[in-house]
Amino acid sequence: MIALKRQMTRKIYLGKVPVGGGSPVTVQSMTKTDTRDVRATINQIRELEALGCDIVRVAVPDDEAAKALAEIKKEIQIPLVADVHFDYRLAILAIESGADGIRINPGNIRKQEHVREVVRAASERQVPIRVGVNAGSLHRQYLEKYGRTPRALVESALSHVALLEKEGYFNLKISVKASSVMMTIEAYRLLAERVEYPLHLGVTEAGGPWAGTIKSAIGIGTLLAEGIGDTIRVSLTAPPHEEVKVGIAILRSLGLRKQGIELISCPTCGRCQFDLFAVARAVEERLPNVEKPLKVAIMGCTVNGPGEAREADVGIAGGKGCGLLFKKGKPIRKVAEAQLVDVLLAEIEEMLGTGVGEQEILSGRLDDRDAGNSDLDSDTPRGSC
Repeated sequence: MIALKRQMTRKIYLGKVPVGGGSPVTVQSMTKTDTRDVRATINQIRELEALGCDIVRVAVPDDEAAKALAEIKKEIQIPLVADVHFDYRLAILAIESGADGIRINPGNIRKQEHVREVVRAASERQVPIRVGVNAGSLHRQYLEKYGRTPRALVESALSHVALLEKEGYFNLKISVKASSVMMTIEAYRLLAERVEYPLHLGVTEAGGPWAGTIKSAIGIGTLLAEGIGDTIRVSLTAPPHEEVKVGIAILRSLGLRKQGIELISCPTCGRCQFDLFAVARAVEERLPNVEKPLKVAIMGCTVNGPGEAREADVGIAGGKGCGLLFKKGKPIRKVAEAQLVDVLLAEIEEMLGTGVGEQEILSGRLDDRDAGNSDLDSDTPRGSC
């Protein structure tokens, strides 16, 4: 795959996770629990960690939520960012409670002396601040001067950054999000021309899982393909694990994240003689979350499937009653249709070195000489497995 040339930005750290400066693009999400419900929030964050989320953000609407961060931090592994609006005291309390990062809008803190107090607390603990500006909440002065435009987003963000720079604080990242894909893209392009701070990408209020995924993939994907962006958050009206899955898929499609299992499957056609949709769903639900890169294919027919998916490390191609397990496009053995999912997952576990136990017996391994025989050499396999 052709490597993308990324814009070089400053490097900051949220906990031990680097952002910017050529570091791998990170995936973020935001919990949808009440932060004051410590156990529910921890459980949701652990689910995100298991999926490969790199950074998580929580809402901090009051003192109780800010204080809850200390307990939450004890039981999670990834950096925790506190999302604070208006009340500078909540930002300070969140920092004191162990937040690894703060998301604020310096413009709605209003007083420079209060911004100064937040900066002082963040500086003491080396806590980065994200200046986050959204098109839906632009200050009137920018709307009157520029309209609801990409430039208004950028000028607003830079004015807020200036408030922090005035205090000698540069441990920053910036976001300029809109629900409009094209406004988002253009705003980040303009911003990237003017700053070296790391950029947090996202299309805000993108919508539900279907529409939101499309808008996010186009908006975030376009910018990343142009080398813009250091960390991403997919905003969906859906559970946060859906956001992480989409974010990781965007990075993988651009070659920006290689670890973990990538699942590819054909769209099916009239040659398909088994329920590929159900098999693909079953495999996706049971794939382990691992660091080791592995490409897995699920194809609709045994004739063209293995060849079309020869770049996959391992895969299955289905037929009528029988299927085929293959590696790098080469047939390995026949498999009964009912056992396709179990056999594929057993092979994946073996390749990952995690052990297969009784599933090895279930696979009904055949001698290599039997793989690819006449039963699997037509669109409608004959005979039994």
